Amino acid sequence: MKTFWKTFWAAFLGCILALIVNVLLVFFLLVGLASAFSSSDSELPMVSPNTILTVDLTNTLGERTQEGMSMDMGALSGLISMPKGGLGIYDATRALKKAASDKNIKMVLIKGGLESTTSIPLLEELRAALEEFHDSGKPIISYSMNYSQGDYYVASVADRVYMHKDGLIQFTGIGADMLFFKDLGDMLGVEAQLIRHGKFKAAAEQFIKNDISPENRQQNMEMLSSMWNTMAAAICESREISPEVFNDAVDNLKLVDPASLVEAGLIDKAVTSKEITEELCQLTGVENESNLKYMSLAKYAKTAPLSYKGKKKVAVVYANGEIATEGEGLTSSKYVPIIKKIRKDNTIDAVVLRVDSPGGDAQAAELIREELELLAKEKPIVVSFGEYAASGGYWISAGGSHIFSDNATLTGSIGVFSLAFNYGKGLKKHLKINPVSLGTHKHSTMGTGVKPLDEAEIAYMQKFVEQVYTQFVGIVADGRKMSVSQVDSIGQGRIWTGEQGVNVGIVDEIGTLNDAIECAAFLAYSKDYEGETLDVGAEAPQEGEETEGEVLPPNYVKVNNSIAAYRAMKSEGYKVVEYPRVKSQYESIIEMISGTSSDSEAILKKILTEFKDAKGVKTYARMPYTFVFNY
Repeated sequence: MKTFWKTFWAAFLGCILALIVNVLLVFFLLVGLASAFSSSDSELPMVSPNTILTVDLTNTLGERTQEGMSMDMGALSGLISMPKGGLGIYDATRALKKAASDKNIKMVLIKGGLESTTSIPLLEELRAALEEFHDSGKPIISYSMNYSQGDYYVASVADRVYMHKDGLIQFTGIGADMLFFKDLGDMLGVEAQLIRHGKFKAAAEQFIKNDISPENRQQNMEMLSSMWNTMAAAICESREISPEVFNDAVDNLKLVDPASLVEAGLIDKAVTSKEITEELCQLTGVENESNLKYMSLAKYAKTAPLSYKGKKKVAVVYANGEIATEGEGLTSSKYVPIIKKIRKDNTIDAVVLRVDSPGGDAQAAELIREELELLAKEKPIVVSFGEYAASGGYWISAGGSHIFSDNATLTGSIGVFSLAFNYGKGLKKHLKINPVSLGTHKHSTMGTGVKPLDEAEIAYMQKFVEQVYTQFVGIVADGRKMSVSQVDSIGQGRIWTGEQGVNVGIVDEIGTLNDAIECAAFLAYSKDYEGETLDVGAEAPQEGEETEGEVLPPNYVKVNNSIAAYRAMKSEGYKVVEYPRVKSQYESIIEMISGTSSDSEAILKKILTEFKDAKGVKTYARMPYTFVFNY
């Protein structure tokens, strides 16, 4: 009995001490947070005259701006993983647009690194914004110790491109490695059965083959070539060099050091840190380095208002992540209520659906699409593609009144597959476990994971796949005003880049998120000028044609011929609201410290969930895999 009470009181005191420590930990954390928020968010950054705006490409550029924590947490910093911040593409491009007319911004300085941390489509949109800034007449200079191919692609827009004399660059083209697991599965006794429609549908091919299929190789090579051509064409145009000469230099590894880059015309000069500082002093008209004033693009973006003045309001819905019914990412449980709320909001006049998704659950995609269809009956929806808008990501996009894409976006993948794993052989081979299946009917244990699907079960699942594929093709045909046979000919699971998508008809034109927002604002104003008579004659102006001193952008001609609406949009402006709401720093921290599981537990939970979902057979409209490109 004495031992019991001794153990009891020891445990009790331990619990009390642990509680006190946790309370103190949370108290000091909240004090630090309160101090950081009160000091960092109270005032907008002040822009001094003659400021150099720095665009640091080593900082990740994302779909949306995420506020990170910058305060020093002292001893707690080793215990708590603070949320990392990042600049969103719309905020970045708006900031550059404002900087072009800001008298306090003297020039832009682009800085790169040896590894790209931003996707090619987002680099493409950033580069387009820098080109627009360049049209203002202000200089752009690029200087870096090292350049990755992606960073150099952006840097090449500069008036002068410099590199440190001891710098590095690896110009090797764009590549991607693919892993195939069939041999591993055979060794472990795990079998994958794939039911699909589409000769190009490569999803899960890595589980049933030990090498790439000819169709998959073809589509991937064409995709990589399209992405590279986007980068190479822009570089060659800016640097005024021949694409043939440039590609020969890349193919034969001639671009190895600053000297070879100077010789090829890719950089203007190899310099020291002192020489680039002297160049900046000369351009800004200051005498020494101490007088140079810098401001990062992320910091300057805080001075650019999200909503411009105007009577029309555009809602931007960021549809990011893998499509599912519940959980994280682009889930129907989260996005259906958001879309419904926008539909019922009479202050919102038009919508931009910004899609960055490789697809996922076909049923969840359909739930989201159905709600978007209802929204489209009341407000115009313009679609903008990010890095991915494929399979289920395209499923929800096809009904948009106008689709913009970046050249290097991966889209299409109009195809469907189901995947069933069975590990019965592995249980017997490695663990000496013999599974026995019992059921009231012949196929009661279909898809439980301990035995393969038989011929009848495969045929049963094939019917589901064919049904969903037919539905998918019909949705695209209706949305894109194409015949079913036309969609089927470019479908079959084939992946296209945005550039290719324009040619095959699944994309309207190449354009940025900002282009899509302006188009949506234009459509909002067009309702006020419905049925107007054009003041330039009976015929609508051609794409890019000058109209009374104005050049009407191509997309506005395609979707509506209203010159008055275009002028109203430009003169009156528009407001922008974004969905879903981004969590504040405070909410992110509170959510983190109030969580019941550690990072490792969360990862384990995700793995177990994926494994659980592999049981049974599910139909997916998804990209083959998430690509990791070397550029």
